[in-house]
Amino acid sequence: MVKQSDRAPLLDWEEIPPPDPNQGAQQQQQQQPPPREGVAPKSSQPAGRHAPKGTAAGTGWSTTAATTITRSPTSGGKAVVASGNGSPGRPWTEPLGTDRHVPFPVLSARDQWEEKDQIVAVFVVTFDTRSGNMVEWSLPHDINLDGVEFKSIASGSHRITSDFIYFRKGCYFGLACFANMPVESELERGARMKSVGILSPSYTLLYRYMHFLEYQVRHQLKCPGQYSPLEAFYEDKKAVLPPTGNGLVTACPTWSVTTINRCMHPEMKITHPAGCMSQFIQFFGEQIMVLWKFALLRKRILIFSPPPIGVVCYRVYCCCCLANVSLPGIGVSVPELRPFFYINIADITALETELSYVACTTEKIFEEKKELYDVYIDNQNVKTHIGHLQPLLRLNAADKEKYRKLSEQRQMLLYSQEVDGDCTTNEEDLFILFFMELNNRIFQTLSDVAGSTDPTLTAEHVRAMGLDPQGDRSFLVDLLEVYGIDVTLVIDSLCCT
Repeated sequence: MVKQSDRAPLLDWEEIPPPDPNQGAQQQQQQQPPPREGVAPKSSQPAGRHAPKGTAAGTGWSTTAATTITRSPTSGGKAVVASGNGSPGRPWTEPLGTDRHVPFPVLSARDQWEEKDQIVAVFVVTFDTRSGNMVEWSLPHDINLDGVEFKSIASGSHRITSDFIYFRKGCYFGLACFANMPVESELERGARMKSVGILSPSYTLLYRYMHFLEYQVRHQLKCPGQYSPLEAFYEDKKAVLPPTGNGLVTACPTWSVTTINRCMHPEMKITHPAGCMSQFIQFFGEQIMVLWKFALLRKRILIFSPPPIGVVCYRVYCCCCLANVSLPGIGVSVPELRPFFYINIADITALETELSYVACTTEKIFEEKKELYDVYIDNQNVKTHIGHLQPLLRLNAADKEKYRKLSEQRQMLLYSQEVDGDCTTNEEDLFILFFMELNNRIFQTLSDVAGSTDPTLTAEHVRAMGLDPQGDRSFLVDLLEVYGIDVTLVIDSLCCT
């Protein structure tokens, strides 16, 4: 059994990744990362609750870096990840077959306190040629892991060599890293597939352990059954569970209020690969405006993709970010846009009762189960089977104008960075703020009209919100109904309330 030293909660088997060659000896001499400055506090989202005032539904990623924290010249002084190979957001990986243990995050004293008691389970899932997916090992022994074996190895993963998967398990969120290694074994049919994962009451901190899980799954492939690093990890990071007798946390975590100046985007930059939101919007192009409307209407959105599914889990989160609103009181009475991340057929029963979610899957059969979703996305093809939502699939002049402005702002930002060296803002900031300000303007206008002596929404109001009076009429009708805003919509002598 691996012993802990006086340095606990850091463990003896923890190790700092190789230093960035650009930093040289200076980083080698550092035993602790530099002090964190200007880092937004973490927040945890409760399952089944509405987002409180000033928060964005479905967000709340921590700003703590996975290896070391530095002040990036491109982040306006915000903390960013500096991974072991010097590439932001990409974990350092150690060659297989060595005796060295995985590097574990070096955290400041404040971080060690904040992240304490977060991991409620650690597990190893394997594919058995006779029994299929099965939980091979886990701690604690009495926690209910039913279904985790199918969430941790996505359907179709036998065709890929590695992947990572975010998922939900009841009140918990999980992160698992999968690897597939060829072996000369007739019993294993030439391939050994495993996944190592963790569960936590919140997904805000899961990214911290991405590299640890990646290393451990490869270690399990090379040396099956050696669980001591996982045991030491769990003993150090395990959550304190209530004495319910079933090993389950009875209450989900609560959100902390996030102010507009933090905008949730620092969390995303740390949690996701650099440029994640930028790539998300570039992937969908103008269709991003269609996704924005469905997200704001809190629809059930399902994204299909063949493996690997990891990058699609990022799209789930980015889609939730499109609905960010920072105005107090807005959204507290509507269903939370909940990120389910990866789902499979075992989740069908749970999805049947969900009013709003964003999820992804590798199983094509979901396309036929139209009662489970409102919007289905296959590659860049966005579609809905619900009649009154069909008009929202068509881009109107206002949608194209908003996308043009977004693209124009991005080009101006890139130009200022290249010519003027202005690095106070980056693309992530720009995209998140663009949609937040758009949403704020819409709801502020609607609130002002609803509170006036003449609560009539005119075409001028609609244009001031950046919408098309005719093309966005059905979107506005749905928006007023979903958010319970009491105004009269009058456009070209047509009236509805």
